[in-house]
Amino acid sequence: MKLLNLIKTYRYFLLIILFDVVIAFFHPGTGYTIFKYTAGNFAEMLSILPPIFLLLGLLDVWVPRETIIRYLGEGSGLKGIVLSIILGAAAAGPLYGAFPVAAVMAKKGTKYSNIIIFLCSWSTLKIPMFLFEMSALGIKFALTRWLVNIPGILAIAYIIDRLIGAENKAEFYRRQMANP
Repeated sequence: MKLLNLIKTYRYFLLIILFDVVIAFFHPGTGYTIFKYTAGNFAEMLSILPPIFLLLGLLDVWVPRETIIRYLGEGSGLKGIVLSIILGAAAAGPLYGAFPVAAVMAKKGTKYSNIIIFLCSWSTLKIPMFLFEMSALGIKFALTRWLVNIPGILAIAYIIDRLIGAENKAEFYRRQMANP
């Protein structure tokens, strides 16, 4: 039973490894290249996720739930939106690092739309990317992209928040609370 649960938990990872092995069997050169990229991506993930989980552990212990609810929860209003944008834009690392952070935010009582805003900001409004765009493409381009993306992010968050519905949101929060 434990083996089946372990296989179910890691089924996608195991499928990728199986896929790599099958390709390597039929096309050794291509299989080797694919396996090399798979291993490189896995190593990159292992170098990024531990610091994120360490910071999440500290966030979980140091920041009280009441503080998160006050600044990012249901009644947070504009300050919750602005804070979600700032947290997402200031974050470092690839997008897959945002999802554990979003899970902790949900556990702490962050409003659903603020989680969506945080995730969208992480993916599009990164400050290092903004600085690179300013130097490579000019301040006008960088500011225009930000000014176009922010309303887009807010629209996406609003639409998703309305489409998901209260029952699905409640299930989302139940699942987050159930995970240790």
